[in-house]
Amino acid sequence: MDGLWGSIFSHLGGKSFFKWPKHFPRPIAAVFGTPFPSSEHAQTRLRLLQLTAEAFALRPSLRGHLAREVVVGLAAKGGKPALIDRTGARREFSGALLLSLGWVMAKRLRAATPARRVAIVLPPGVAAAVANLACVLAGKIPVNLNFTLGREQVLSCLQRAEVDLVITAEAFKVKLAEKFPDFPWGDRVLDIATELQSLPRWQVAWRMALVRALPARWISLLVGAPSRGGDDEAALLFTSGSSGEPKGVILSHRNILANLRQIEDADILPSSAVLLSSLPVFHSFGFTVGLWYCLSRDGTLVTLPSPLDTNGAIKAIKEEHVTVTVGTPTFLRPYLRRATADDLKSLEWAVVGAEKLPDDLATGFTEQLQTPMLEGYGITETSPVLAVNVPDKAEDEAPNGIWTGNVRGSVGRPVIGVAVRFVDVETGAEVPPGQVGLLEVRGANVFKGYLGDPDRTAEAKVDGWYRTGDLARLDDDGFLHLAGRLSRFSKIGGEMVPHGTVEQALLKALNLQSASEVLLAVSAVSDPAKGEQLVVLHAVDLDPDAVRAALAAEGLANLWIPKVFKKVPGIPILGTGKLDLNKLRQLAQG
Repeated sequence: MDGLWGSIFSHLGGKSFFKWPKHFPRPIAAVFGTPFPSSEHAQTRLRLLQLTAEAFALRPSLRGHLAREVVVGLAAKGGKPALIDRTGARREFSGALLLSLGWVMAKRLRAATPARRVAIVLPPGVAAAVANLACVLAGKIPVNLNFTLGREQVLSCLQRAEVDLVITAEAFKVKLAEKFPDFPWGDRVLDIATELQSLPRWQVAWRMALVRALPARWISLLVGAPSRGGDDEAALLFTSGSSGEPKGVILSHRNILANLRQIEDADILPSSAVLLSSLPVFHSFGFTVGLWYCLSRDGTLVTLPSPLDTNGAIKAIKEEHVTVTVGTPTFLRPYLRRATADDLKSLEWAVVGAEKLPDDLATGFTEQLQTPMLEGYGITETSPVLAVNVPDKAEDEAPNGIWTGNVRGSVGRPVIGVAVRFVDVETGAEVPPGQVGLLEVRGANVFKGYLGDPDRTAEAKVDGWYRTGDLARLDDDGFLHLAGRLSRFSKIGGEMVPHGTVEQALLKALNLQSASEVLLAVSAVSDPAKGEQLVVLHAVDLDPDAVRAALAAEGLANLWIPKVFKKVPGIPILGTGKLDLNKLRQLAQG
């Protein structure tokens, strides 16, 4: 049964009754499965996840519209701070002010273009928040472009999205031109900074007064936010293109609303949270968590324009009393060299994802900075959060007084409403519980399909199950463990060799585990004798013979020890912090 938790019938705050429900009215959904033997404990967990996903998908609120969700959230904040932009000078924006700015800009956006989709090229901050808010309020579909892609890839994204207007800010446009002088801006560019500065104060003031005076749901009607969105397209995100041309991922209102509720249920962002996010808005986590979650829920969002600004992040944590930060291991590692435990004393935990969390980084944060790391897992196609570790919770009823929520080496349990299964890469048959297989997922947060590519959509989604491309297993306690990306495995002599494991062995052999930047990566090229051959791309000087000897001494299988080493100027990294697998392959083959 879905919907009981958080109702008056659930045990919360030491009470079973005599408390207000989290939401009212409170719809309850019941789903019945087929009988099965109670002795099949591992299978029972998987079956329950599937039933829970079915029940969760029946929630009436998932038929709603993202605009209505955000309007209600910002209106409820009223005069309380909703966003603190630390791009240059610190600027604080209340929920009423943000909503009023988005309201005005939505009207201008409707007049500016008849196109369904609008491109946005902006870093995290108030400009990006207002631009995206204006799009959904105007009935437009925001397309946050990855501006770190090459010219041809960006041009392809613009053409496939069929946009005729790009929203940016002149200051950012000038800065971007320093790195990407041939960025394809198109014929029509709207400078949102100029637009906001030119707004008559009275247009914003009377809207703010209404937001502060009227009930939140009345404001939704005045703004014109639709009540139903459901399966209609709400956003278009292009994947990073780490293994080829970026794919256009169509996310519906239902997808995003489902993931917002799944994140809320995981309780990694309490209502009192002050979240620091510098993840790009074109990054799926930065889009859903670093934008829509914070605008539609309680709590305050603190933004920085770049995840590489470690000193700025540490300063923001101290001055804004940040309680939660999000990032990738690549972006968070510099904290170990530049921050102290006192700098981060307000920080309750850091949520990390997008790449595997190295053990030394997790240990360093816990012991040196007194801040636990909660590793999670998500994919653009799943809006994005699929699983996440949560803080351990002390309760008398728990085994040994502790409910374990954070297991090192795992990416946590699947969030509510997500079903998982594991299949054999070759045959597609389900593997026995506990064994590593290709992870497939199902749930209301799974995307509609790829833009203009029904064949690729049909290949990725089979009978409602999305093939993630990741190899994983579920342990006896329901925690998900990733074995690696299928595209980051090489089949050598009939054996699957994980690039990530070889990279970790290389870093250990070279004593580079604590390096603040990526100095080596493993790729592969075809080999007529064994199928594939590993290639080590390195940006540091090394002795291949000595490295191979060290790997052998550590007990690495001979088949896993690379024979080809190539010195490169630098390891290609995407704007999301991930390895650029496409460029790695090109370097390996060159």
